[in-house]
Order: sequence, then C-alpha cells, then structure tokens
Amino acid sequence: MIFESHSHYDDDAFNEDREALLFSLPENGIDTVINVGASLESCKDTIALMEKFPFIYGAIGVHPSETGELDEESFSWLKKCCSLEKVVAVGEIGLDYHWKEPEPFIQKEWFERQLDMAREVELPVIIHSREAAKDTLEIMKSHHAEDLRGVIHCFSYTKEIAREYLDMDFSFGIGGVITFENARKLKEAVEYIPMEKILLETDSPYLAPVPYRGKRNSSLNLPYIAKEIAAIKGINYEEVLAITHENAKKLFRINQ
Repeated sequence: MIFESHSHYDDDAFNEDREALLFSLPENGIDTVINVGASLESCKDTIALMEKFPFIYGAIGVHPSETGELDEESFSWLKKCCSLEKVVAVGEIGLDYHWKEPEPFIQKEWFERQLDMAREVELPVIIHSREAAKDTLEIMKSHHAEDLRGVIHCFSYTKEIAREYLDMDFSFGIGGVITFENARKLKEAVEYIPMEKILLETDSPYLAPVPYRGKRNSSLNLPYIAKEIAAIKGINYEEVLAITHENAKKLFRINQ
C-alpha cells in the first residue's frame, strides 16, 4: 500500500472530477492521504474532505504566501481545528521568498506562531521552505525544532542542508522533482538521507513527475516517485513503498 503524505485535493484543479478521483485512490493501492491546508479557506475544505473520506487525514496551517490573511481571531480558529480527531499535523507552514508578498517579517512572525502552536497542541509540523534556506533553519533552531516532529515538504536543497535537518530528527517529503533530469543536487541528497527519514508525496495538483511533468498531478503518480527513489537507493520498489508507509504512519501517529 502507498501513503500520500502531502496533497491539496481542495484545489480548484480538481473541481471537475474530485470525488471520482479520490474514490479511485484505494483501488489503486493508495490507502492513506494527508490533505494539507494552505490558507484559511483550504483548511475548511480539508476538514470537509477528511470528514467525507475515511482514508483522508488533514493538516491545518497557513502557507507563508497566505499569512497576510492571519489575525488573532483566525489564528485562534486554527488552533481549535487542531484538536479535531483526524487532524494529524500543523502545516504547511514556513517561508517562501520566491514571491514578493507578504513581506518576510510577516511570514516569519506567523511561521514562529504556528511552530509554537504545534508544540502546544503536540502535533508534528509540515515545513515549506522555498528560496529561504538560511532563515528557515535559523527560525527552526531558535525555536528548538529538534523537540518537535515533522517533515520538510518538497525538499529541494542540498545534502548539506539535509544534514542540518537530520540533526533535528526531521523527515523529508520527496515528490515529483526527483524524476527531473536537472534534479542532480536533490538526487544526491536523497542518496544521502536514510530511508527511515523519507516520505512519499505529490503536492498534487503541482509538480507532476516525469512522464507527466507540466500536467495536473495526483496521488496516482506516486509509483513514479517511488521507483526513482528505489533506483537511487539501490533497493526494490516494494521496499520503498513499505518503508515510506511505515515512516508516515509513525510520524503522523496513524494506526491502521
């Protein structure tokens, strides 16, 4: 069976066939899906999905690019949502300097607040870091992230940065980018990272693997990612599925 550790099935890209696609996942071997919040609205939609589909769990959090919408009232609502039975993580949270807004100081403030929230509600964190390696590491170190559990979503940095996160005992979400020809540094990082710290993810509907690069992504493409990891690690495909499944269950405390 396959564990999808990061998806966004609330996205408008799935409006035409969302239910049909989701109902098809278990029959294609995908038995567990984490739908990850990125905005206040997507957190609401994530809750609706996890209530409707028994194999979908939720992460509640606000993506750095959406932190401009947060205030004390909405932050209090997020915290309350973390107590829902099938909410298994706080995320995705972090820093994204690819876009100009909101300002870095706003992103940093709410990243720190959501890290503190995760500690208080005792949930692991799903970290988003894009073009912000230095600041992300500094904030996580200053907030003693080694005392939290979590995953670096869509890891795209070097093995040297991977070592920093391994020192904090964090896991790594590996997605479709690992299949790209120009992903040399990521392939080196995956070769370095222990299998016990790797999770499979798609970030659907984004970042579809080869041979579907540029098209809408879905959890049905997870086998392409697992096969690439197997080739890099020199192990068989079934081992990758079994190990990453167990890794995700352990991190998110899902007993099946």
